[in-house]
Amino acid sequence: MNNLIPEIDSTRKQSMTVEKPKKLKLLVVDDEPDNLDLLYRTFRRDFNVLKADSGVNALQVLANEGEVAVIISDQRMPEMKGTEFLSKTVPQFPDTVRIILTGFTDIEDLVEAINAGQVYKYITKPWDPTELKAVVQRAAETYDLLKQRTEELRRVNAQMALLKSLVTVTQMSSSFEDTLNPIAEAFGESFAADGCVLQILDNSAFTSSQGTYSSNGALGNWLTNDPLVSEAIATNKIQVSANIPSDEKLATVSHYSESDIKAHLTVPIIYRSQTLAILSLQWKQPFTLREDELKLIHSSVELTAIALTATQCS
Repeated sequence: MNNLIPEIDSTRKQSMTVEKPKKLKLLVVDDEPDNLDLLYRTFRRDFNVLKADSGVNALQVLANEGEVAVIISDQRMPEMKGTEFLSKTVPQFPDTVRIILTGFTDIEDLVEAINAGQVYKYITKPWDPTELKAVVQRAAETYDLLKQRTEELRRVNAQMALLKSLVTVTQMSSSFEDTLNPIAEAFGESFAADGCVLQILDNSAFTSSQGTYSSNGALGNWLTNDPLVSEAIATNKIQVSANIPSDEKLATVSHYSESDIKAHLTVPIIYRSQTLAILSLQWKQPFTLREDELKLIHSSVELTAIALTATQCS
């Protein structure tokens, strides 16, 4: 089965380049203003540093800011010990790496916190700046690794769910039209798209048959007038704009702003050199495609082409 997998248009590969990573968030918590300022100055160049002068205020910072990569907390603080504060962050932010600063011999509290997985490392006060920097750097690397593994697991689960959905649709649908909406929904949910359209073609012309998926009512159903769709049909290659407002070719296309679509991916679904359909994935925020996501699209498009052909012939 040749030509099942469309290539990516090289002219738009730049749209998928990963943006420069933002600084990781680091929360420092200490009731002594001098220590708090010193910690902020030590790490502000390498991290987006957030400050709090108590465990209670630190919890409020996390409520406002969301997950941080690393927390450095003093142990002895009024109202709430550092270990108590850190334990409260574990359920909502399990991947955050936690470091305790202590000038006391609170061995029992520290051992319990470390054994419970609430503390990654403890540093005695006064601390050595070089040692602390090294510990925080390793903590940040640990956080990155945890997030990477979590994301890999999520992607594997998404791939399995998508392929399972496509197989189920092929086996269970009683007619060609019945397959279209479930396929669009499977792709939309797997790639966290705000909208998805599976548009059936006949000799490169649009037909009345299409499947749609919409998250929160977000769907741009303007494919007949879309430049990316036209290019995908003409070239038989994936067309993508990861940040439409910054894309000179698309920034002035009115239907994107009217639909509040910030990113668009169009995939020709091809079987034996014939373009059967166009898959349109739409997002309300800019995005980037990873290599594994492209592979998932390719394998899923293969199965979709087979599914559409099989149901059309049945």
